[in-house]
Amino acid sequence: MQRDDYDEEVRMPTNRGKTSLKCKRRATNPMREHDQLPPELRQWVAGAMLPWRAGSVRTAYRKALARTGDSELALRELDRMQKAQVARDVGKVWGADHPQAACG
Repeated sequence: MQRDDYDEEVRMPTNRGKTSLKCKRRATNPMREHDQLPPELRQWVAGAMLPWRAGSVRTAYRKALARTGDSELALRELDRMQKAQVARDVGKVWGADHPQAACG
């Protein structure tokens, strides 16, 4: 191996997969933020299809809760939002022939 081979930047794969979601570095502690979520929201995130950031899911949940006035309905709204995002990404990830590509 030549010396130049060591100078190349090595990138580790991420667990995000292919998605249109934006990736930003944060100065906060993600585990602390997650632990501060309401229990029902932490449970929802544990089964989520997408890698929700604690601040994003908290904001979306609060808005949905303000609209619906009910935590169960707010979680259903998050389900709908998540399915819509997956439907937008599915064509990029698996192609237009994937069964979920027509959903929205």
